[in-house]
Amino acid sequence: MPKPDLSRVPTYYHRYIDQVDTDDLRQALKEYRTTLSSYLDTLPDAKWNYAYAEGKWTVKELVQHIIDADRIFSYRALTFARRDMTPLPGFDENTYAAACDANRRSGCELLRELRTVQESCALLYESMTDEQLAVEGVANGKHVSVLAIAFIQVGHAIHHLKVLKERYS
Repeated sequence: MPKPDLSRVPTYYHRYIDQVDTDDLRQALKEYRTTLSSYLDTLPDAKWNYAYAEGKWTVKELVQHIIDADRIFSYRALTFARRDMTPLPGFDENTYAAACDANRRSGCELLRELRTVQESCALLYESMTDEQLAVEGVANGKHVSVLAIAFIQVGHAIHHLKVLKERYS
């Protein structure tokens, strides 16, 4: 299934969808499963506690943020695909990061969880029909399709991989 029409996606999410190089959702999900975790595999243990500036997330907190966001986006997608049109709330990633206590965990634990969550998310989207992917619902006060959520998730991971490479290396 091709990328969603950006005119039907909240503007805030365009930056994530634009990160995805392919128009094919299945190919995007294949890359999503491995690209970020492969990079994180190369990080030395000491780097996981690094933050590039005062008040910025550590690598551990950044990875936990991606895990949390993937779970939230997947829940939204599942809710809409199953035709539950209950409007869903937004979330404040900084509140989540402050409460997650990711720095007490090992990089290995976080990487294992990330891989599990990403595999689960990819399998969810791969199980959906084109009709399910086309369903729209309301999240954070904005209309968004299941397909758009899938591309947002992939692009969100790519965005944070770029941030890791640019600011944490």
